Amino acid sequence: MEPHLVPTDPSQGIADDLLRGADEIAEFIFGKKGGRRKIYYLAETSHLPVFRLGAVLCARRSVLLRWISGQESRVRPPPQ
Repeated sequence: MEPHLVPTDPSQGIADDLLRGADEIAEFIFGKKGGRRKIYYLAETSHLPVFRLGAVLCARRSVLLRWISGQESRVRPPPQ
């Protein structure tokens, strides 16, 4: 993961790119807020790119999308 990345689209502010709390992160990744525990688990075990602002777990949409893209590129194609 590349630290200190700022959104490249100047019309999008950092606040618009920020996800606050495990529920918001779960909704962004899984499409539902019910995956809060899964987010905490992934943050501890798979280096999910999250950080804390005080006690609140946060992530940036742009960084999560790049991280997911990197995870996809690590998958081997099925043998033919």
